[in-house]
Parts: sequence; C-alpha cells; structure tokens
Amino acid sequence: MMRARRWARDPVAVGLVIGFLADRAFGDPRRHHPVAGFGQVAAHVEQRAHAQSRGRGALAATSLVSATVVIALVERRLPTPARVLVGAAATWAVLGGRSLEREGDAIAELLGADDLTGARLRIRNLVGRNPSNLGADEIARACVESIAENSADAVVAPLFWGAVAGVPGLVGYRAVNTLDAMWGHRNDRYREFGWAAARLDDVANWLPARLTVGLNTTIAAGFSGLQGAWDVVRTVQRDAPAHPSPNAGPVEASWAAALGVRLGGTNHYDGVDEDRGHLGDGKPVSAADIPRATRHLRRLSTAALLTVVGARVASRHWPQRAPRTR
Repeated sequence: MMRARRWARDPVAVGLVIGFLADRAFGDPRRHHPVAGFGQVAAHVEQRAHAQSRGRGALAATSLVSATVVIALVERRLPTPARVLVGAAATWAVLGGRSLEREGDAIAELLGADDLTGARLRIRNLVGRNPSNLGADEIARACVESIAENSADAVVAPLFWGAVAGVPGLVGYRAVNTLDAMWGHRNDRYREFGWAAARLDDVANWLPARLTVGLNTTIAAGFSGLQGAWDVVRTVQRDAPAHPSPNAGPVEASWAAALGVRLGGTNHYDGVDEDRGHLGDGKPVSAADIPRATRHLRRLSTAALLTVVGARVASRHWPQRAPRTR
C-alpha cells in the first residue's frame, strides 16, 4: 500500500510508464505527430536564420529548444491527474522503440522474400546512407546499426531525461535530437550552421549512451554470465574510439558484443565515404540477425524503463537525514 501511494505521488513516473506502454501498443502517432510539427517550425526558422555562421546556428538552436522547454513547464502547474495524462502523452510522442522494431521487422521480411528493391527503399526510413548499391547483408548491417544507435536516441535518452526533468526533459531532449537530425550534417550547408545542434545532441546523449552500454552489459551478463559482460566492456573500450561519434560508438560497440556480430565499416553519405571502424569480433551481420536485434531492443527498452523510473522513485522517497541541531 505504501509503495502504491508513493507511485501515486509521482505523476512523472506514472506518466512515463503509461506513455511507454502506449508506445509498445501503438508505436508513433500516425497523424499530427508533435515532433513533425516541431520539425516544420525548425525548418521555417532555418529559412530565415541560415548562414555560414556557428553563432547564427547556435542562436537558432538554443532559441527553439528553450522555447519548447518553457512551454512544457506549464505542465507543472496542472493538477496531478492532468500531469499524468500530459506526461504519458509526451512520453508516447517522443519514444520511438516500437516503430523502430516495426521497421526492422519489415526489412527482415523483405530480405527474407529476396525483395532487394523493396528493402533498399524501406531502409531509407532508418539511415541516411545511400542504399542504392547495397546488397542484402549490407542492408541488414545498416538496419541493425540503426536499431542499435536509435536504442539510445529514441528510447533510453528520452526515458532518462523524462525521469530527470519530467515533461520539459522529454520534449527538450526530443527538440535537441530533432535539430541534430535536421542540421547536424557535415556537408557544406550545415557544417557551420548545424555545429551547435550537433554539439547539443552530443552533450544530451552522453550520459544516456553510457547508460545504454551499462544496460547491454547487464543483459549480456544475464545471458552469458560474467564472460558476456566482460565481452561488452572489452569491445566498447577497444572499438568505440574508431567510430566518429562519441556516443554512437560506445552504443553500437556494446550492441555488437551483446549480439555476437561485427558492425561498422565504410558508409556512403552525401557523396562522402565515412570509415566507422569495425565494432565487435563476431560474424558479419545477415538478415537473420535483424529479428535478434528487435528482440534485444525490447529487452533493452524494458530494462531502461525499470532502471530510470526505479531510480527516480527511490531518489524522491529516500529517507532524508534530519538537520543537525546545536
């Protein structure tokens, strides 16, 4: 009874759980998605503010993120039942785990049917690399790498920042991540203007990426004991530095070890070949590994929810030391 009352006093925790279950049941909202609406506003701001200037880009990015967080702060003035509903809706809107699994399952089905053309079209929903010349195994690798990287971006990080800061944390993080997806490219248009958006995303994902590595280590230990956990730690320490991203590198390396596959290699982006190193000691990815990746994502997502919500509830109700009196 006491535990139930504690949960009821924390609308953020309850909203996170309900929103997570909504994402599991329905995936992303199919119409009037709030993230798409934010993207339209950001595109309008870009049209007016774009210049080959880091300062202009930083001002545009911080203004959009700050405005989003300020609007979300209104939630804290609502009564508790309304806060739960708003928190659940925000969690559902910013999470992408279920939709990520559906994309993976669809690509696995196309590859299983030898529909290479359909798989090349479908993989565009997940990756920015050019898939026109990719074979079946390269499409499978691209799919597993996207599931791995987005496990942090679309699941662990939103839950983490939601547990830390409630609805403002949820929507603020998603605003940062969306701007990075729109502006954080290394091409001529965004190299300067998108610099701040990319750096904000690096900062926002630093802790969640390491939490993802920790969760993968724990899951590997559950399946393979201490050797499985050590394989994840060793692979991350050895291989992650070869990846150009300070956050995607550790995350993808931990996934490679947890799945027993080899990720990484050379990818083609916007006319540029990017070497992402080799991550893991396992076999090259094949289409058969995609269902394994989606199952692992479900385990990781559940572990992330239990971890961050449990930590939030425990921290908020930890016994306070009485002040010392003279």
